[in-house]
Amino acid sequence: MNRDNVVQFSEDHAAKEFKAKRKREMEEVCKVVLDKVIDEMSVNKQNPDIAQKKEVSLQITRIVGEVLSESSRNLSYGEKQNIVKEVMDEIYGLGPLTPLLEDDDISEIMVNGPDNIYVEKKGKLIKSEVSFRDDTHVLHIIDRIIAPIGRRVDESSPMVDARLQDGSRVNIIIPPLALNGPTITIRKFAADPFTLEDLISFGTLNMDMATFLKASVKGRTNIIVSGGTGSGKTTFLNIMSSFIPHDERIVTIEDAAELQLQQDHVVKLETRPANVEGKGKVGIRELVVNSLRMRPDRIVVGEVRSAEALDMLQAMNTGHDGSLTTVHANTPRDSLSRLETMVMMSGMELPSRAIREQIASAIHLIVQISRFNDGSRKVLKITEVLGMEGDTVTLQDIFEFRQDGFDENGRVKGSHVPTGIVPGNIEKLKTHGEKLNTSIFRNQSFRGENSFRR
Repeated sequence: MNRDNVVQFSEDHAAKEFKAKRKREMEEVCKVVLDKVIDEMSVNKQNPDIAQKKEVSLQITRIVGEVLSESSRNLSYGEKQNIVKEVMDEIYGLGPLTPLLEDDDISEIMVNGPDNIYVEKKGKLIKSEVSFRDDTHVLHIIDRIIAPIGRRVDESSPMVDARLQDGSRVNIIIPPLALNGPTITIRKFAADPFTLEDLISFGTLNMDMATFLKASVKGRTNIIVSGGTGSGKTTFLNIMSSFIPHDERIVTIEDAAELQLQQDHVVKLETRPANVEGKGKVGIRELVVNSLRMRPDRIVVGEVRSAEALDMLQAMNTGHDGSLTTVHANTPRDSLSRLETMVMMSGMELPSRAIREQIASAIHLIVQISRFNDGSRKVLKITEVLGMEGDTVTLQDIFEFRQDGFDENGRVKGSHVPTGIVPGNIEKLKTHGEKLNTSIFRNQSFRGENSFRR
């Protein structure tokens, strides 16, 4: 290492040391200020108005000045304002998580202990600069999250699912199960949900695929959205659900309510965990069974994971066509295998062929969606379920994404194209008044339409 490199290394190291020292000083000041605020001020944390918050902010600013004077510390105006903001977040928000929750570009927040906080921002995972003081601080914020909904988390019950006031989904797991410290995962609730036009502009699918899916939903096709974790299944399900006519009764069933249907006649059902005595649990399966007694025109299940798959298939086969759900799987074929496995978990002694016949008659379309390394999400295939051939469920792809590599910025290149096969359910769609121009299924290189073709 030459002399210039040594000097540069020394300067970088000194800068990092100074930054770390400054951060520790601000954390110490922030803790002292927060303690004084708790001791000296009577703060209304329940639904404060703007005037109350402004008054509290001014009082905190005064206390910050007093603490700095007593400790003979000098901080810049910006640093003082940061301390005021952090204390306000501790009082009214969720501490260090508050600015992350306020950032519209962030879709997920992952707390892996007090010092390792990651976020998904515009589809990419990055490490955040915010941190908690220690495990106790994380546990305090966890209590702030779960207290309003009557949940608890401790060594005897170290895992919990919860929901923030804005609808964001939260999973919490603490030691001894979480070895890195208390862990929080937040899937943020979109205040302004994506539309189909948004997904087209993102390149998730193209106009012809959108036209076909819109007609399929309105034409009462049973559809499964298949994909991996974080692939955008719930977002896609929400968009497809928006095509259900407003004169139909819709029952939605979810573990944590995320769907944001805009129709007038929607009944939203949500599972319930067991209480502290281990009683009172109500799962997806019980809700699916109960929904059949509620005179639904459509049933929308956020995700099938277990034995409820059998009840969902039976509902689809007994007059509740046009139902929608999602499943964790990497290919359309895998999604059917997953459904078969889940039906076996129901305890019903059914032969494999009988299960596959149920699946083949209940499911009409599979939409396979995936998240790529560049953060983009794309529909890989729209696949039609044709029926049984021997002991095998037969499938045919209607549309698919063909990747052409990556551009100079590392973004996925490719295009969505039809396979040239006209789906077999086109006649069923016609009976529901959905007439499609079959040219959208022809493999042409360019058509140039800018609006839905109906």
